[in-house]
Amino acid sequence: MTKTIKFYSFSLIILLISISVAAQQQFKDKFTSNANSTFPKRDSSFLQHRNDLADSITIYYKLYNSNKRELLDSTLDDFNKRYLLPYYVYNMGNYGTAVKSLLFNTCFKAGFDAGFHQYDLYNFSIENTKFYNTTKPFTSMSYLLGSNSEQIIDLLHTQNHKNNFNFSLEYRFSNTPGFLRSQNASNSNMRITAHYQSPTKRYEYYMVFINNKNSSSENGGLDSIQKLNSLALNDPFELDTRLGNTANTYRNPFNTTVNTGNLYNNTQFLFRHHYDFGQKDSIKVNDTTQIKLFYPRLSLQHSLLVESSTYHYFDNLPDSISYSKDFNFKYNSSTISFKDYWSSVRNEFSFLTFPDKKNISQYLKLGIAIQLYKGTFNDSLKSSFHDFLAVGEYRNRTKNNVWDIDASGQLYLNGFHAGDYDAQVRLKKVLSKSIGDLSVGFQNINSSSSYIFTPYTGFYLNDKQNFKKQNVTKLWIEYDNIGNKLLLRGEYFLINNYLYFDSFFSARQYATLFNVLHVTAEKKFKITKHLNWYLDGHLQQATGNAPVNIPLLLMRNRIAFEGNFYHNLFLSTGLEAKYYSNYAPSNYSPFTGQFFYQNSYHTNNYPEVNYFFNFRIKSFKMFSRVENLDALINSHYNIHTPSYPNPALWYRIGIWWNFIN
Repeated sequence: MTKTIKFYSFSLIILLISISVAAQQQFKDKFTSNANSTFPKRDSSFLQHRNDLADSITIYYKLYNSNKRELLDSTLDDFNKRYLLPYYVYNMGNYGTAVKSLLFNTCFKAGFDAGFHQYDLYNFSIENTKFYNTTKPFTSMSYLLGSNSEQIIDLLHTQNHKNNFNFSLEYRFSNTPGFLRSQNASNSNMRITAHYQSPTKRYEYYMVFINNKNSSSENGGLDSIQKLNSLALNDPFELDTRLGNTANTYRNPFNTTVNTGNLYNNTQFLFRHHYDFGQKDSIKVNDTTQIKLFYPRLSLQHSLLVESSTYHYFDNLPDSISYSKDFNFKYNSSTISFKDYWSSVRNEFSFLTFPDKKNISQYLKLGIAIQLYKGTFNDSLKSSFHDFLAVGEYRNRTKNNVWDIDASGQLYLNGFHAGDYDAQVRLKKVLSKSIGDLSVGFQNINSSSSYIFTPYTGFYLNDKQNFKKQNVTKLWIEYDNIGNKLLLRGEYFLINNYLYFDSFFSARQYATLFNVLHVTAEKKFKITKHLNWYLDGHLQQATGNAPVNIPLLLMRNRIAFEGNFYHNLFLSTGLEAKYYSNYAPSNYSPFTGQFFYQNSYHTNNYPEVNYFFNFRIKSFKMFSRVENLDALINSHYNIHTPSYPNPALWYRIGIWWNFIN
């Protein structure tokens, strides 16, 4: 209880200092634009007549391969939006370790896939890249501190040069010693972007450079989970783990060395550019001002993607007894090392046509792509192959913004993944401002097995074999009423030749056709003027005896006291409770980085109750929370993965600060 009193005292001091400092900030941080509007494909002229001397900023961003304009998120109600990890996922008990979702998912990707995805949520990607447009240089900094020296640093800077060139730099670093032995993890992520449009608006390019590094020590779980009930020092760090040199292990927040575990490194460089043919035009604003316009009718586009990735598991001081007893693995060397290295180059050539010059959100894209791959396995065996594929896309947003159509597909015509394809279509209808939006979608993917499933990988598998292509069909429908804060979504999956792991070193294929149904409901209830109730619910079920580990029910409830007080103070504080029904969770193989199916251990966890206190003063935001409050009454450790307990009482406090330069 003394630790709890110290924590609350520390939080109160930080809060008072933060309010005092934030109140002295004189600049204004106004993000002004219409969130429901969509920019045309060429829209840098939006900022052309902005007054740079104004004490305000207009900033927005568009995701890669999207024309929809998005605003920066300044909400306070959900800590998980700042923490990277959604509420429906869990890790091995330490930030930076492998992550698994409680909701059903599978590999939705045609063509090449190395097969290692346990760290994806920590990393930057091409798909989640944001291209900014801002009237003034903008900088965002954040720092989060948690129990046992958990810390995350996040930096962003973006600025425009004139009105047709923007660049941004993002850097994120996390380091966590862990609350178990041999569990330290660190992630380093960097992303650089650039966007340019020529003054004539005929030529435009997008550039992205990404580097992700994941370092995670692996302990294989506790040697005996029952010893959690008889801790001598009330600290699980005293318990032995199945991997790692536990005799010489100690907590050090500055130590990122991995002696037993995974080192992953991924680098991506994307350059996409196009040249447009079309019609010039202009709008006369007054006698001295004229805005130049350009309506593209045909666009020639080229994309270059260069990527390299290293996936490496190693143990410099392996214990042969533990490997044999706990993992049924025997070896004849002083060290253990599994390693895959990949490099690839993709060139895509395509053309786009715009049927209606006054509706640039409608276009048809057709193209071809050539991909070259080279792989090196355990620094000795090598492999190279290619893929040749056709790509197509059709998008249309009607002029009255009532209908959205988004259809795309790619077919692998020749090469290593010949016969793979991905076809999807999405329709969205705005029913009315009061009723809301209705969306329906369809996707079908026929994909070769990820390379980790093949006989050629450098990672050890008991029975290496060639598997048939996996086929996944997904149907979904969604109703979204922003005014009533209601979201309903239903997803139906139909899977054939399902690929999965069923032990630490063995992969399988389930040839029987099965389906999974997933229903989601999200709703905000207004209880009183300042008291709100947020409800998130998921119901999911797989048919038959499919080798799928998912809970039937997942729920999150938040009761929050919220409002705008003292003009500049925005506050959100309350309790959050998360619960999922008992089920047989996936086990985890640190050697292959795969979560695998098991049916012998079933969860028996307590609901997770968290307290949060978040506030914003102008551009300064602070998020703080105490997790697993029920552990104060009944000391226990929830277990999401067999042999891997999660921490009991845990606190986190973080600050986010925006600057206009």
